[in-house]
Amino acid sequence: MEQSKGQFNSNFGFLMASLGSAIGLGNLWSFPYKVGVGGGFAFFILYVILCVAVGYPLMISEIAIGRKSQKAAIQAYEEIHPAFKFNGVLQTVVPFFLLAFYCTFGGYITKYLVYSVKAFTGSKVDPMGFFEVTLLSNGAQGMIWMIIFLVLTVIIVLGGVSGGIEKFCKVAMPALFIMLLVIAIRSSTLPGAGDGLTFLFKPHFEGMSTARGFFDTLTLAGGQMFFSLSLASGCLIAYGSYLDRSQNLEKNGLIIVIGDSTAALLASLAIMPACFAFGIEPGAGPGLLFISMQTVFNEMAGGAFFGFMFWLLVFFAALTSSIGMMEGGISAILDSRIKSGKSANRFTVTVLMGAWALFGNSLTTLDCLGASDTVSWFHILGQSDVLSVWDAVAEGILMPFTGLIMAILIGWIAPGYIDDEIRKGSDFKTKKFFDFCIKYLGPVFMAMIVYGQITSFWG
Repeated sequence: MEQSKGQFNSNFGFLMASLGSAIGLGNLWSFPYKVGVGGGFAFFILYVILCVAVGYPLMISEIAIGRKSQKAAIQAYEEIHPAFKFNGVLQTVVPFFLLAFYCTFGGYITKYLVYSVKAFTGSKVDPMGFFEVTLLSNGAQGMIWMIIFLVLTVIIVLGGVSGGIEKFCKVAMPALFIMLLVIAIRSSTLPGAGDGLTFLFKPHFEGMSTARGFFDTLTLAGGQMFFSLSLASGCLIAYGSYLDRSQNLEKNGLIIVIGDSTAALLASLAIMPACFAFGIEPGAGPGLLFISMQTVFNEMAGGAFFGFMFWLLVFFAALTSSIGMMEGGISAILDSRIKSGKSANRFTVTVLMGAWALFGNSLTTLDCLGASDTVSWFHILGQSDVLSVWDAVAEGILMPFTGLIMAILIGWIAPGYIDDEIRKGSDFKTKKFFDFCIKYLGPVFMAMIVYGQITSFWG
């Protein structure tokens, strides 16, 4: 390796780490409630189309850019074209904004996981009351759980690429898929769950009966795709720089996209049928994961076991994504130190990244999703709560915008730049499809998503 930041020991380790970064709260918290808001089947179909036309080409592009340059986003883009270094800077900024709220939700999930153990004693948690105490009225208690989650993230990242990230993800991700499958099967076999399955899979396009409805659903699905796949966040470029040159990038990119989409589908199968079975509104918003699922576990036979399993898998998903976000920023900083002749001191950089995450999440946690006046002074950029401030910048603008810039760069400014890198491990059988998507189809979709996200956050 040309750098001393670390390397994955195996392709399986790379896949599990990449899937870990992709499969997080975007799948288990955000995706199910957006399926509900977006009308079920219509949202899901658009999401799949976007994953194929936009997600897959961007996925293999980011991994190939990282592996070819052996650098994180900033210097990787500078090597492609010096004028596009700014795109690497913007993508490196993304995980800083995402981390500023991610550990807050990781803390909430950690608390739910710990308290789910009490259900084995016959104790039941009041779903609404517990949610309000956990999220909306006790910022100080939320701070404790947020810090616990953040410390766990920092400890694993301090272990390095192979010693920390790879080892954890190789165990956590297979366990997550097994638990998610078990919960999905149980939820789908509940009495009355059939309506939830119909909502997900029976063709219906009520939400897209107008041009505005179609555009709103496309925007919702597009923003979710970027968040869910960890695209344009610097993470995949960083992970690609740690990958052995002989590995098949086409296959890896396809596995990650399919694996992430499968996790999102299983999460929907875990939540939507249960919601219909117990008469819970599927479009209940961000509280769907916390309030609705706890209601389900309280009423379900064997709810203590399935509740514990569910919160454990959500915890794994949140932690692996938090690790990926932190590593994307750390890798870029290490690159900068190496370039300037300084040592790649992972400990120092990780601590600094952790300090930023502590600051950002303190604001998010104390804000209690806008229910507290403690940090109302930070309700900037026209947003009503701190979470929306971070999310508007990251998911609302930077991720789709920098993804669009990358497609223009790879498709038009430097066509063929990553072809040789992809061919080192495969015949690049999808090249014609890749070229069409990265040059024409993808940019059109991404331009629509960027516009839609801006109007969504700022009217």
